[in-house]
Amino acid sequence: MTNYLFESKRLGFRRWKNTDRDKFSAMSKDVEVMRYFPERLSKAQANQLIDRFEAHMDDKGYTMWAVERKEDEAFIGFIGLLEITMEIEGKGSAEIGWRLDKRFWKNGYATEGAEACLAYAFGPLNMKQVYSFTAAINKPSESVMKRVGMIQVGEFDHPKLEKGNSLERHVLYRINR
Repeated sequence: MTNYLFESKRLGFRRWKNTDRDKFSAMSKDVEVMRYFPERLSKAQANQLIDRFEAHMDDKGYTMWAVERKEDEAFIGFIGLLEITMEIEGKGSAEIGWRLDKRFWKNGYATEGAEACLAYAFGPLNMKQVYSFTAAINKPSESVMKRVGMIQVGEFDHPKLEKGNSLERHVLYRINR
């Protein structure tokens, strides 16, 4: 039985394990999973991202956590919080985000997991607000933001994407405690 940092009805949130690396790498190479991201990730890039998440956890006490389906401890992806470092509204606050293996889509896991992360953010972490953003064309993630009670507060061009990239325009959402 895994010790989780926190749980929802069906999901457990935990630190990353070495056994997650191959699964995360495979999912980060998937065309559908990475559809709304600038590029698919190599194994090295996927490992660097996990390392970044773990360092963020050590530094801030929160991160994009590895998420398991509790019934069978299947790794389904990540859901969690990261500090916003870009020059946008919310810089210094946390953003909530998720990326799930496509085998686990359309089960309500992103919404359930986001609700659990927000409860953790506003409870134990004592955050006052949480932001989320995604490419304007990423309607599935935007729908999750709306389902968990977030309100659109703006739009911006992502500073790390070149002008004219189909992912450049982003929507920005926020929820207050």
